[in-house]
Amino acid sequence: MNTPDAMSRVRVLFSDQLNLARGKYLPSAFAEGGHARFCAGAYAVTYSRDLIAAPGAGVEGGLPDIEGVFDPKSLRDGWEPNTKIALADIRDANGPSGLCGRTALKNVIAKWQARGLTPMIGLEGEAFIFQRGEDGGWVPYDTPGAFVYGTGPFTDPAGLTDEVWAVAQSIGLNVESFNAEYDSPQFEMTLGYTDALAACDNFFLFRTMARELMYKKGYLLSFLPKPIPGLAGSGLHVNISFLNEKGENAFAGGTDKDNLSDLVKGCIAGLIHHHESMCGILAPIVNSYERLTPASLSGYWANWGYDHRGVAVRVSAETGKAARIEHRVGDCAASPYFAVAAVLNAALLGVEKGYDLPPAETGDGLESVNTERHVPTNLTDALDALKNDTTLTAAISQLMIDNYIAIKEAEVKELDGKDAAGQFDYYGHYI
Repeated sequence: MNTPDAMSRVRVLFSDQLNLARGKYLPSAFAEGGHARFCAGAYAVTYSRDLIAAPGAGVEGGLPDIEGVFDPKSLRDGWEPNTKIALADIRDANGPSGLCGRTALKNVIAKWQARGLTPMIGLEGEAFIFQRGEDGGWVPYDTPGAFVYGTGPFTDPAGLTDEVWAVAQSIGLNVESFNAEYDSPQFEMTLGYTDALAACDNFFLFRTMARELMYKKGYLLSFLPKPIPGLAGSGLHVNISFLNEKGENAFAGGTDKDNLSDLVKGCIAGLIHHHESMCGILAPIVNSYERLTPASLSGYWANWGYDHRGVAVRVSAETGKAARIEHRVGDCAASPYFAVAAVLNAALLGVEKGYDLPPAETGDGLESVNTERHVPTNLTDALDALKNDTTLTAAISQLMIDNYIAIKEAEVKELDGKDAAGQFDYYGHYI
């Protein structure tokens, strides 16, 4: 009989429409088959576990099984003792599920690859850390000397980021940078630039690992977009480029100021064209709209610019191999798979359909901008914009969009009348 110290197991994980790390532990021998069974009801519940008859979730048919399918030869190192990680794609009785965000991402990667281009992605996430207060509730982590780009013990006196970084390295998650962000105790964490699927897999695992490690130490790592009223918001920035068939950066030479390539122009035009509707995916919770406000450097306006942090789409000042564009609207409440699938589909539509590219932003993004278009001001309006953008929704996965909207509309009702504290209580332990 195995003791707990000697057990060998596999943790099968997948990201659902709420960006929850759903899964199961399986004995290693059971995982050799490469699949685990789940109930489709995972796609039929809100954060408060209310059951919603969302399209595709099978509520009307008795909540049938779905399968999480993975390659048992491609297990990843986990952060728990004697535990490997399997990242699963969801299948139903008819094959790959239209509800699966990871599958939606694979589909748009394939569309880009059919054009001879492989999407490359770098994800930058931001989060606040909380600790237990005297009354047992969550209060901001005490970081007495924190400042923007702060590092060291005044920024992180308990050494929480040191432990997260060490564990990340030990399990093959490439951390590119870690530092204090605008407000205390806010941190920015950037993972290494890589192909789109690996980037989303890594960020999904990093976020899950970091939250679990800190929670076991008595801290809450919160990726809520606006966890503390009056302080800065936390975003998820998506950096994008493509490798051509020679393995070269297809943006190289095409992001120079006043000399954008047709590929770069098309991608930016697609992201601006679908700005309002994408917000329903990239800013997926009620609290997201506390962050997305004018003069917040959050991607509120439908604009773009050169090395400009007051726009939605920033063309990086780096050129050559490092040339890229940065989409700045999203936040970490979004599933990285769903969010990046939306961004890559919008960019591809811009290339395919030849959308007009508006002029680059010349205002400061704080007191002056060149556009009147902006993201919706609440989640309800963002979901309506998403629902009405049938070109984008069909490109991503109509079933996933319909299911997602049904769940999110129920979530809006559950949060009706709740203030900032009520929103924190509702979302805090999940995001």
